Amino acid sequence: MPRSVTLEKMEYQVPQFIEAEDKIVGPLTFKQFLYLGGAAGICVISFLYLNILLAVLIALPVIGLAAALAFYKVNGKPFIEVLEAGFNYFIGAKLFLWRRNEEAQKRKQAAAATAAAEAATAAAALPRNTPRLTRGRLSELAWSLDVRDSASNENRS
Repeated sequence: MPRSVTLEKMEYQVPQFIEAEDKIVGPLTFKQFLYLGGAAGICVISFLYLNILLAVLIALPVIGLAAALAFYKVNGKPFIEVLEAGFNYFIGAKLFLWRRNEEAQKRKQAAAATAAAEAATAAAALPRNTPRLTRGRLSELAWSLDVRDSASNENRS
């Protein structure tokens, strides 16, 4: 039953159940009628042209599917939408996300801490007057070796 709404002294009829489909064929909507009519047609054809046992084996799943499509709802959604979503899931690409295991992270952190401690003890084991090789000193040595190698190659030529 539509409810009346008054806006500035004018009344408008507001429909209440806009999601409900109209009943076309008796108590059935057009979609329900098509599902059940199609299933009845398949069953009649199978009984006319096939052995009775084979016809029953075909008719039972067809009737079950037609009844589910016509009347069954999953969480308020028609069964056809659930079938469509399942079909799309099975044929569609899947994205698997991997979450890092916290135990593995703890093991890696412990291993890194152990390696750092071993490096510190190895550095402490060196004698005090041992020269340390810094990045600047390393680049100077590499440059001087390059210059010497190129000079010796020129002298040989």
